Amino acid sequence: MDVEPRPVDTEAAGSTPARGPSRLGRWLRRAVFVWTVLLAVVTTVSLVFNAFTAGRAAPPKGLRYVQAGDVRTRYRTWGTTGSPVVLVHGAFEQADTWSRLAPLLARDHRVYALDLTGDGYSRRRGPYTVDHFTRQLLGFLTALHLGGPGQRPLLVGHSSGAAVVTQAALRAPGRLAGVMLLDGDARDTGAGPPSAFKYLLIDPYRTSLLRLGLGMDWLIRSFYDAQCGPACPRLDAAGVDEWRRPLRVAGAETALWDMLGEGVPGLPADQVARLAAVHIPKSVVFGAQDDVFSKQSPWQTARRVGAPPPTLIPGARHLTMISSPRQVAAAVEALAHPRAAAH
Repeated sequence: MDVEPRPVDTEAAGSTPARGPSRLGRWLRRAVFVWTVLLAVVTTVSLVFNAFTAGRAAPPKGLRYVQAGDVRTRYRTWGTTGSPVVLVHGAFEQADTWSRLAPLLARDHRVYALDLTGDGYSRRRGPYTVDHFTRQLLGFLTALHLGGPGQRPLLVGHSSGAAVVTQAALRAPGRLAGVMLLDGDARDTGAGPPSAFKYLLIDPYRTSLLRLGLGMDWLIRSFYDAQCGPACPRLDAAGVDEWRRPLRVAGAETALWDMLGEGVPGLPADQVARLAAVHIPKSVVFGAQDDVFSKQSPWQTARRVGAPPPTLIPGARHLTMISSPRQVAAAVEALAHPRAAAH
């Protein structure tokens, strides 16, 4: 007699029914797929955008150049008589940044401004360090026959340029008539993007972001307004181009990423303090509302370098040579002619 098999109770037998993929596993696979597709789309768009925006801007016509050390250096001059004054800009600035101050100084001085390598229209040539900038500056003085008897210049260094003029004074004090630290303490404070920046922001994305940012006039004006303040003239189209064009010339993008990797140039505090033992006239000038530095920085800097109490320009922020050229010019004159200023 045939016996019909009885159904097996799987639960009673202790077995577990087969299950499909877990919900978390499905979600992870979908997320990876979406991320892969998104990355491929963004990368393709970035590559296409970079290809269509690869044209480089040409430097303005009629620029003047001189070989300063190992750098073909662009420079400007104002005035034909009087003692020399050499203006040294800060990070992401150029010789044209001094165009409001220099004509005022040129009434009584021969005024010179150069583009440090990595900025402006000088040849891009690393490393972008205080040491290299200082060698370029001293080479510039040699090329223009400044630094000899009766030709010793007064150096004015703005922001990170304060470190460059400080180093120049430490290396060749006998070639200088004095130094002014303008809106800068000359120290290496570690300011700048984090060290991982250059590894996290890679091509082609960083190039796309830079070019997009440079194409936005409002963004350039926002940075300018934040650093310069309400006393500064508003940037018109020509003014925006003056700040933007140097970042679009050949070699500028590569130099920019190298400079961001280095951070804002500066010197160790003990090296800055050595300036106090250098017997040349010194001064420290800051915008009273400069929020790049603390309120104590001007006073600390003056004591550190052995200068008189700092000159604080009321209402000015970080770009005092643009917002307050007359006050800065008066401070330069006081440094160049201390006895006359005392009377």
